[in-house]
Amino acid sequence: MTKLKQVWDLDSIFPGGSESKEYVAYLEALATDIKTVYQQVAGDGASSVEGWVALLNEVQDVSKRMRQAMAFIGCLNAQNVKDDKAKLLAGKARTIGASMASALTHLDKHILNMPDEQWREMIAAPELSELKFNLEERRRRAKEKMSADLETLVNNLSTDGYQGWSNLYDTVVGRMTIEAEENGKPVSFSPGQAANKLLSPDRSFREHLWEKWEEAWAKDADYCALALNNLAGFRLSLYGHRGWEDVHREPLDYNRMLPETLNAMWSTIDKNKDRLVKFLNRKKEILGVEKLTWHDVNAPIGTSESKMSFDEAAGFIVEQFHRFDPNMASFTQQAFEKHWIEAEDRPGKRPGAFCTSFPEKRESRVFMTFSGTMGNVSTLAHELGHAYHQSVMNDLPPMAQQYAMNVAETASTFSEVTVSDAAVRYAKTPEEKTVLIEDKLQRAVQLLMNIQCRFIFETNFYNERKKGLVSKQRLNELMVEAQKVAYADALDDYHPHFWASKLHFYNTGVPFYNFPYTFGYLFATGVYARAMKEGDAFAQKYVDLLRDTGRMRVEDLAQRHLGVDLTTSEFWQDAIDSSLAELDEFMALTENK
Repeated sequence: MTKLKQVWDLDSIFPGGSESKEYVAYLEALATDIKTVYQQVAGDGASSVEGWVALLNEVQDVSKRMRQAMAFIGCLNAQNVKDDKAKLLAGKARTIGASMASALTHLDKHILNMPDEQWREMIAAPELSELKFNLEERRRRAKEKMSADLETLVNNLSTDGYQGWSNLYDTVVGRMTIEAEENGKPVSFSPGQAANKLLSPDRSFREHLWEKWEEAWAKDADYCALALNNLAGFRLSLYGHRGWEDVHREPLDYNRMLPETLNAMWSTIDKNKDRLVKFLNRKKEILGVEKLTWHDVNAPIGTSESKMSFDEAAGFIVEQFHRFDPNMASFTQQAFEKHWIEAEDRPGKRPGAFCTSFPEKRESRVFMTFSGTMGNVSTLAHELGHAYHQSVMNDLPPMAQQYAMNVAETASTFSEVTVSDAAVRYAKTPEEKTVLIEDKLQRAVQLLMNIQCRFIFETNFYNERKKGLVSKQRLNELMVEAQKVAYADALDDYHPHFWASKLHFYNTGVPFYNFPYTFGYLFATGVYARAMKEGDAFAQKYVDLLRDTGRMRVEDLAQRHLGVDLTTSEFWQDAIDSSLAELDEFMALTENK
């Protein structure tokens, strides 16, 4: 594979970008069809099992097309945050999405009110056999919400209210530039570019850029605090009307996960913090600094030897996937050759990385900014894992493809670990091996400490928000307090405006967009350990597990495919041991450095 494009192909989905007439026509047709479905479900629904089967198929069809529409506009807004036409299209798509949500709310009303005998007859229909879990889940969730009319009102108001605050945040980030100096010359970075530059081995440059980074977010903190307070206020108000007191109730249910599982995971992590602190203290010694600051945590300890070009990264990823499963490698090679990946390092892109799927086309698209670090290579493998996960589910009914965020991280993290482990094995020198192991251990710090600080912050913030608005100064305090707990006081300087700079806090699609990352990392680590133990025989088991992620609770998924109990510490301890397996080797390699 040579001369790969680093700009994705969106024209094969809808030609013309934000000027696409085909996309506008697609939205209009979708709006019309959703209106038709809405009229059916807002009325009497269906009178027979056959009628319900047909209606559910229609609902799934428009839901699939809605995913396609939102995926496209998400890509447009990510590739160019200053594309005003894309922002207008996003508003139109969200309005249609609100209509879809309202239609689903009325569908849930029928599901809730259906007599038990009729319900049992319907879910026993052979045509709905693969949807039994999903339909019963909808029926249970419908019982826990307000009336269909009130939930519909919420959906309609959220477009200009709830979603509007998220749009405000996106606008703030989209116009933000971080003014700094590099090599003696003034430069302007987007937040995404600056985030990559903060990985520079030059500590004096990092300190300079970090100061400018904090200044930039502090300057717009008023807008970010306004958005965050109102997003949380909307959620808390909705929870109150539904009679929900625990702010973790919705995210746990969304992730099909018991609180006992979440508690077992966090408590086991806390018991292993000393090992992570040991790593951070050694990194402090390697960097030769008196104080380990927030921007030091992710700083590289090696040289450019561990860098790869995009083409080299592609070849390396495909090769490692092939060692596990040739089908996975073949799929990934197709993703590169068909230009499904947006990796170019240029201004105007949003920060971060993601994978999104186009279910009608049975394709995915991966977004990131690639600058050649091994961290970038891992991120690329991570997002391609998401794409592979979707590919093995493409033949399932759309409703059964709706896996939650925590298990969505299974294939991505599995893919990432596959690549990072291989990189360590093929290291040419002890120095290079040290750098690569450090990258893996740094990943553990990110998932076990950084993500935990987000969870602690958000939990404490929501509890304070119940009493009223939370000032930007208090948000800074809550953020630093959470960081100190999560990092076990291992740092000497923290990131007060992390709450402003981390877009995950402003996500309206997934509440508490944090702990699923840690769950997914450790769950995938456990799956990976099983794959290494069982060898080639595990490839099909892995696919079977992925296919069940949209139609099982996580505890049942783990029990069926791995034979483990997620509500106890044993699985989590084994996963943590696996993720930190190279810590002793790292300590030996870096002794007296």
